[in-house]
Amino acid sequence: MSFDLSVYGITKPEVLRNPSVASLYSLSLQQPNYVCASSGAMIALSNEKTGRSPNDKRIVDEPATRDNIWWGNINMPIEPAGFVINRQTSVDFLNTQNRIYCIDGYAGWDPRYQIKVRILCARSYHALFMHNMLIRPTAEQLKDFGEPDWVLYNAGQFPANESTPGVTSQTSINISFQDKEMVILGTEYAGEMKKGVFSVLNYALPEAGLLSMHCSANEGADGDTALFFGLSGTGKTTLSADPKRRLIGDDEHGWSDQGIFNFEGGCYAKAIRLREESEPEIWNAIRFGSVLENVVHDPETGVVDYDDVSITENTRACYPIEFIENAKIPCSGGHPQHVILLTCDAFGVLPPVSRLTPEQAMYHFISGYTAKVAGTEVGVTEPEATFSACFGAAFLVWHPMVYAELLREKLQNHTAQAWLINTGWSGGGYGTGSRIALKHTRAIIDAVLGNQLSDVQYENDPIFGLAIPTSVHEVPAKILHPRDTWDDQAAYDASAARLTELFQKNFDKYADRAGPEVLAAGPRLAGQPAV
Repeated sequence: MSFDLSVYGITKPEVLRNPSVASLYSLSLQQPNYVCASSGAMIALSNEKTGRSPNDKRIVDEPATRDNIWWGNINMPIEPAGFVINRQTSVDFLNTQNRIYCIDGYAGWDPRYQIKVRILCARSYHALFMHNMLIRPTAEQLKDFGEPDWVLYNAGQFPANESTPGVTSQTSINISFQDKEMVILGTEYAGEMKKGVFSVLNYALPEAGLLSMHCSANEGADGDTALFFGLSGTGKTTLSADPKRRLIGDDEHGWSDQGIFNFEGGCYAKAIRLREESEPEIWNAIRFGSVLENVVHDPETGVVDYDDVSITENTRACYPIEFIENAKIPCSGGHPQHVILLTCDAFGVLPPVSRLTPEQAMYHFISGYTAKVAGTEVGVTEPEATFSACFGAAFLVWHPMVYAELLREKLQNHTAQAWLINTGWSGGGYGTGSRIALKHTRAIIDAVLGNQLSDVQYENDPIFGLAIPTSVHEVPAKILHPRDTWDDQAAYDASAARLTELFQKNFDKYADRAGPEVLAAGPRLAGQPAV
């Protein structure tokens, strides 16, 4: 029996509510652009858009929430009238389909803060994607699901009308915090749904005093939890995927007065250059029920070529979290003992490990620093600093200082220690030095999580003010102090001065909300006045 969606104005198509994975496969493989991989995963294409469209995201400008939004390049406004047009466009499109899908699920493993989400979409791959990424209700929970807290209309196959006020291209992603609705037009990239739900929680949880975080989390044998923040290329996925520890989640979490919890029921991992030997957990999770997005495969055998980037570099694998052998279900844990901020410093300036005060943690959390290196992007010929507030600026809704203040509060209230760990270059910048050995970074992580750095001596970095341990088990003492690893120490000083200026320039836009303690926690060159 078709599920009734007439309350949303959707009356014409057959509606399949939470169909089985087998049903979604059967329906998908009858259509073009769907293939079953040799591993059993569903291969699907997102067509023209193979990544998010941040310039096309809009927040509805509503009186009840207007003063809370961090307006700017991240959160651009659309008037309520424009949103109504886009919503009606999506409903009209869904009404043209013979069949659509309704996926009901939960976001947030802690039932105290969980929200009910309803996804309405026309593509079976989108239905399977959100079946995996939301927390899947049991049959009994689905029966008693009731009305959702949020509804997402995915009409991504249909373009937005550029004459609609607030719409500047044929792609438009809109969120209304007043109506608790989201609309997607003009993009079939499934990640827009996932990150849309994340944006919703990034607004709702801080309003309730919880910290929402773009990070991974794991738990040790003794129940000790750790958080890992880091931008692409810093090693966040690799370092948090520890066979000795259980995975709580790989991307999105909340921190409440009771502990931490994953937002999602699945993982959305990068698949580019995937290897079984280097990432066995992800490799083994790609099986029946998983989605492979925009990968290239052999049409005869279904074998995927993970090195082929002819469609996109942003190839992805989506799978339920229980496909990870050492996942912790339910995906929640106690208060973290350690909060790790990862950076890949291609300038060769930052130490491999340093202990942070709460104010330093706020400063580096807001900065969200890493560096691109030559060859990673067209036009990048030397190290290029990248800053992303809270290690996820694209998904923030409140001002970054709101999240940073919550981080300090959680660190202090629950005696968690913050660390800055550099997985980048030593002995010189990119092209001169060498990347810090993964075995040394792993030894540092093990020392941090094993509380082995509690009793060692520390020395302060004169520019960044960071507390650097004088010894770490199985790590050469020399590499702990970056300046000592450079043959040309004057060149180190010049590189450190350059990076300091980049940090300071980036932080200028947050200075009016930061307060003197946080401003003083940043780097300062000799002779610069104290804040």
